[in-house]
Amino acid sequence: MIEHLRSFKPNEQPYLFIICCCMTLPVLLKAQHSLNWEFETKGAVYSTPLLDEDNVYIGSADHNFYALDKETGEKRWEFPTKGEIHSSACLKGDLIFFASGDGNLYAVDKNSGREVWQFKSNGEKTYDLWDYYLSSPKVDGAFVYWGSGDGNVYAIEIATGIMKWQFETKGIVHADPVIHKDKIFIGSYDGNLYALDKEGGELIWKFKTLGAQYFPKGEIQKAVLVDSGTVYFGSRDYNLYALDEHTGTVKWNMREPQGWIIATPVANKDHIFFGTSDAHKFYCYEKNSGAKVWDINVGMRVYGSATLYNGLVYFGTFDGKVLGVDVKTGEQKWAFQTKGSVKNYASVFDANGQFKKGFALYGKDMINTEKMILNLGAILGTPMIDQNTVYFGSADGSIYAVDLNP
Repeated sequence: MIEHLRSFKPNEQPYLFIICCCMTLPVLLKAQHSLNWEFETKGAVYSTPLLDEDNVYIGSADHNFYALDKETGEKRWEFPTKGEIHSSACLKGDLIFFASGDGNLYAVDKNSGREVWQFKSNGEKTYDLWDYYLSSPKVDGAFVYWGSGDGNVYAIEIATGIMKWQFETKGIVHADPVIHKDKIFIGSYDGNLYALDKEGGELIWKFKTLGAQYFPKGEIQKAVLVDSGTVYFGSRDYNLYALDEHTGTVKWNMREPQGWIIATPVANKDHIFFGTSDAHKFYCYEKNSGAKVWDINVGMRVYGSATLYNGLVYFGTFDGKVLGVDVKTGEQKWAFQTKGSVKNYASVFDANGQFKKGFALYGKDMINTEKMILNLGAILGTPMIDQNTVYFGSADGSIYAVDLNP
């Protein structure tokens, strides 16, 4: 419930007092922090920003990929494509790589925004209403690795844009590849997690998720975490899996009975942290035993991964907030609310932070409902932190840079 809002501009110290729906009892919190800058695109931003020393790189549903000055938010250049850009980017030298909904992987000069080459897949596909991401390329050595909606995983030579090898799955591949030693780990909407040989693309092992009553394939939507010999990932079958890195055998799994686990976990010492979809929870688990350490309720889904910084874990939610919680207890210490959330929060939530009467997440008109949720300025990517500033994109079309100081 919005109690008081003072309009704000960059470099001012705005305050937004809310009744926080992620606590057991309503508590008034100072939720807004200083907005360093905001850059508006003409479409929703679902991906995670890439940072270097000087710039922020990120794509938008307006078909453009942007390079912004990290200090001011001023546009350095933009690169147009023929599709929505919901792939995050990666960098090698002066080349930046990202994918577009037009089915192409692009290599662009990071300084000028000039195209160096493009690699054409066999075309992109969208799985369903909640298929928000494209596979984000990853670089290792002389090659860039990437998954596609055509069902293939590709290895492409950085110098030429020529394919070295491809591996075919039986489903759309929108998960990011994860490169670890001599293997590439990547999931598919066919419900399999694949471990591939990095050099030749041969299958080393694959693991089939359990599936669930309404989601029998157990689709894998996002990237895995590889940590200390274990591969962690979530599935649309409501499970989080921990597999042996070398054999693909199960070490442990947890089932969230209320919904999917999309977010890639992040590790810190002996723990992993991850959010959930329809359970509207954020968890801390012991990474070796699979025992729950703590969980907190949040207002909406969490699809993006979290970021650890100075004893807090930061993550974005579909109700348009970035939250920072204590890694040991889950106690909320920091929050920022997007302008879309400020504007449209009352269209979805009541004064107690619960869904308004008559609002159903999965009712007769799910398309319109999903639009209402995205209009909250939903945050689907991972907040990235550099020198006490957090950078993130939002479904309200803006890219934000927010000071982490109180």
